[in-house]
This record gives sequence, structure tokens and C-alpha cells, in this order.
Amino acid sequence: MKTFSFYFRILYVAFILAVLWCDSAVADDIRKPVVAGLWYPGNRQQLEQVIEHFTAQAQQTRVNIPADKSLKALILPHAGYVYSGLTAAHSSLVLKGKQYHKVILLGPDHRAGFSNGAISDVKAYQTPFGLVRLHADAARLRLNTALFRSSATSDRSEHSLEVIVPFLQFYLEEFELVPIVLGPSNIDQMETAIDPLLDDDTLLVISSDLSHFLPYSDAVAKDRETIDMILAHKSDNLVKQHDRACGRTPILVLLQLARRHQWDAVLLHYSNSGDTAGGKDRVVGYAAIAFYGKAHVSGLKSVDPHTFTEKQGQDLVKLARRTIMDRLGLKIDSSILLNDLKNPCYQKRCGTFVTLKKDGQLRGCIGNLSPNDSVLECVKQNAVNAAFRDPRFPPLRPDELEKISISVSILTEPQPLEYTQSSELLTRLRAHEDGVIIRKANAGATFLPQVWEQLPRPEKFLTQLCLKAGLPPDAWQNSKLEVWTYQVQYFEEQK
Repeated sequence: MKTFSFYFRILYVAFILAVLWCDSAVADDIRKPVVAGLWYPGNRQQLEQVIEHFTAQAQQTRVNIPADKSLKALILPHAGYVYSGLTAAHSSLVLKGKQYHKVILLGPDHRAGFSNGAISDVKAYQTPFGLVRLHADAARLRLNTALFRSSATSDRSEHSLEVIVPFLQFYLEEFELVPIVLGPSNIDQMETAIDPLLDDDTLLVISSDLSHFLPYSDAVAKDRETIDMILAHKSDNLVKQHDRACGRTPILVLLQLARRHQWDAVLLHYSNSGDTAGGKDRVVGYAAIAFYGKAHVSGLKSVDPHTFTEKQGQDLVKLARRTIMDRLGLKIDSSILLNDLKNPCYQKRCGTFVTLKKDGQLRGCIGNLSPNDSVLECVKQNAVNAAFRDPRFPPLRPDELEKISISVSILTEPQPLEYTQSSELLTRLRAHEDGVIIRKANAGATFLPQVWEQLPRPEKFLTQLCLKAGLPPDAWQNSKLEVWTYQVQYFEEQK
């Protein structure tokens, strides 16, 4: 019998040739399959037969599901189906008959080499089963340019997401996808970015294999340790040891979410390539693990911010000023304000901006479009950033503070603006109401609704916004921009 390493070399060479021969994996806003016909059947009928075969085998396994809890997340393997398909098919034990509107799929980067996350800038993923449309949350995450971007290189070469999608299509049928490929990342930041996207209609799926190329008995022992860590939500050794799982970073994000929401983990199946189609001298491990939590997730989705009273808004402005004073080393008495800020409303998740003006002229403006933390924490962070880290201005000096006026903007969740041509875009924008975000590839910028006061004509507004994004001034006329709008609740400092 040929060894697993022999089969792996053949599979790898075929994969590389396919990538080299392929003009592009992304065309006409579709991310086309890269490893179909290599790692899994490229023919719809054959693919259906293979998954049906593995599913029938998996149905012979019984697992104990936590009572009165709903499925929140899965860990599934991403090797060629001949090796890991049986383990991946054990997801049928918990997915068949269920429906989710959105699937957030996290997998590791094997090929491109980047930090943080890559999210395809396409409308749909294609497999032999057809198209899976991307959910609007995919584009919303890309607005957070510090953490996410698109990567054509990843789209042309990465398999960790692609091989999972046909199983999801087979068991769930209709859903929209948020595909995220992760390189080395700050786990706290990733968890904070993904957490607000979770709800009862969302399934989080992690793509990862376990140990690689150990002798069979060594692999089983090591994989069992890794699985026990995952089931117990213990991530310390996973953080330290890179060789336990290729999807280590996505798994760490999941474990942090699982601890926060007290999800229970259930092992559905374990195997390695020595159990399926390879030799036992050098094997790769696979696990299917399900996570269950309370039926209703609360406090995770961003909320409509238009519930803050004028008094609460002014307290946020005071918080911004006192945060800046503290950073400047100036004496403050914040005891009364701290009591006021104990109201639970300040724990809402909303995008926020803090704007500084000096003698009526802009002196700093920094914010976050996505709800990556509580309003309270975002105002504090953005106050410091607007005063000391806006690249357009030098850091604020103590002697300037008396002349500074501060405002705080609380944002609604950005929504995509559909249009077919530039003339339609002009008519759909609402002057003095809409904040506007534009994006093209990795370029992007936003103007708050307050900017309409200086640029009341939509043509001038969009021209200046394009310049801010580093695009040609007429980019809104000559190219299809990605446009989003939002509204704000605006609080200006009262002196």
C-alpha cells in the first residue's frame, strides 16, 4: 500500500499545477473553486454521492447533545475528502434539518502569508453545488481596515474555507456566507470584531486539521490532548504550541467566544488519515466538535443608538474631555461623572466618533465605524486618538485644551447603498442625514453627516470623499464604488 506521504505529494503537486494554470480564481464577482476535482469531486453528481456516502456512515454514530441548548459553532477538518470527509460528515449529526441565515466561516491561511483577516471582495462563492452569496457582514467587517482586507492571492490559492462549503450547502441548503481567512492575529481584537455578528440565525464554523505528519500512535495521543483542551475551553497550550492544529488562530477566537457565552463543547468524531486513506507512518489528525449555548444570545448585535438622551450625550462629551485631560496629566474630579456613567445604556455597542475643533477649525477626528466595543470604551479610545494620534495634526498640547471644543457622534450600523450609475447615487444620498462610506479595493474613507454643512452639494461631497480615500476625485463617476450610509446622534459640547 502506498503511504499517506506519497498520496499527499501527488495531491499537492496537482494543486500547485491547478493554481498555476488557472487565470484567476475570482472573476465576475465570483470566487471560483480552486481545489474542486482535486481535494473533492468537481462534478455535482459525484460530489453529492461522496457526501451521501460519508453521511450514511456518520449516522451510525450517536452523540449526547446538551438539553435545551442550540448549536452555536462547529470545528470541522479541511483536508481532501478521501482523508477527512468522514469526520466532516459527522456535522450531519447536528446540522441536518436546521437552518441558519448566516454562516461565519473562519479558516487558517496556508499560502498567502499575511496578518489578521482576509475577506473575499466578491458577491458569492462557487462550488459544484452552486453559488453561496456573501452576507453583508462580510463587507461590514472589511470596513475595519485595521483587521480585515481582501486578498486576491488568498482567493486564488487557499483551500481551508472552500472544502467546508459543500458540506454546509448539502446540510443547510440556503444560507449566506462570511468567509474569513486568518493569519497571525490579535485574538482579543478578532473576538471583539466577530462577537457582534452572532445571533440565533448565525452559525460560526472553524476550519482546522489537528497534528500533522506524526506517527499514528503519537498523533492520536497528541490530538486527544488537543481535543481535551478544546472541550475544556483551555487555550494556554494552544497559544504556546503551533503544531497542535493548523487552524490554531481561528480555534483560539472560538474558545474565547465560548468562554464568554458559556458554550458547551461536544466531540462528534475523531480520526486521522491513517484511519481513512493513508499509511500510519505520517498522519494528519481531524476532529468534528460542536458548541452549544443558550437559545437566545443577548447584547451582541449592534443597536440603534438613537436612544441616548441629551443628558447622556453630554456625559459622553464630558468623558471625552476628562479622558484627554487625564492623558495630558491635568487634574480632574471625575467622581460625579463616573456615577452617571454606570447606566447600562453606555454598554451598548455602537460605532462612535470624537471630533475636536479649535477656533471652529478641525483639530482632530477619529472613530470606529463598526461596534467593536461598548460606547463608553469607544468614546475614551477615540478621544485619545483624536487628540494625539490623528495623522493630520500634531499631538494636542496642554495649552491648547482651553480653546478646544469636543463633539461625540454615535453611529447606526452602516447599510449598503445599491445603485447602478453615478446619477442614481447622487439622488439616493440624503444631504445632512447620511454619513457616507466609500470603498474600492483596499482604499476607503468616510464623512460624517456633519460634513454636509461644508459640502452641501452631493457632487462636491463625493469628490472630496474620494480624495480623502486616496482615489481620483472623479472615481465616484467613472467606477463602481462600494457605498455605505449611516446616521448619527450628535452631541456638541456645551460650555
